[in-house]
Amino acid sequence: MIEVLLGSKNAERVLIFLLSREEGYAREIASFYQTDLKSIQMQLDKFEKGGVLVSRLVGKTRPYMFNPRYPFLNELKSLLEKAFSFYPAKEQNELTLNRRRPRSKGKTL
Repeated sequence: MIEVLLGSKNAERVLIFLLSREEGYAREIASFYQTDLKSIQMQLDKFEKGGVLVSRLVGKTRPYMFNPRYPFLNELKSLLEKAFSFYPAKEQNELTLNRRRPRSKGKTL
């Protein structure tokens, strides 16, 4: 949708993923979109250097999230939300489903 503005499809994927899940790490984003890890890492680094994203180290994992101090954060999120509304319903549901660990054995739904 907005890959023309952002420069690449993976840049859009990174921002849409973080918009819908609030935080994520490179391998998680790459496996969700079934794309190359290196290209996702390059986009995350680019956005972090530009001040759009921030990261922290949790063990050996580096989760990324939007930088709350980024001056155009509200405008960027509005643009991403508008683009996200045009995504197919199936992809919207998959993105908003935020299960990070398996359900306990024997637990009822």
